[in-house]
Amino acid sequence: QVQLVESGGGLVQPGGSLRLSCAASGSILSIIRMAWYRQPPGKQRELVAAVTKDGTASYADSVKGRFTISRDNARNTVYLQMDSLEPEDTAVYYCNTDAIAGSEYGYRRKVYWGQGTQVTVSS
Repeated sequence: QVQLVESGGGLVQPGGSLRLSCAASGSILSIIRMAWYRQPPGKQRELVAAVTKDGTASYADSVKGRFTISRDNARNTVYLQMDSLEPEDTAVYYCNTDAIAGSEYGYRRKVYWGQGTQVTVSS
């Protein structure tokens, strides 16, 4: 199994910055992809950014040029640097990983989710 622990959310003014972190732990054999999703109030969860094991990153159009995703493979940690934040970025942000990890049935590939961290952009 894999546990994801997120940190770094909070309240920030428009134009400000925040950095989210997510550390994965457990009986991990390999992490294939790490990503950040968000769920604004009253809306569906959406993909914000993702990064593969070789460092290839992808972004939602709404955050391109403002957010940067990065990954520390040695620490099984993913970061999301969020700059030029806008009120529309207000949401609960969730860490997500596609990983091969040990279980009572042996090593299995599975998607895991963090508990979420609130990001509020408001003056």
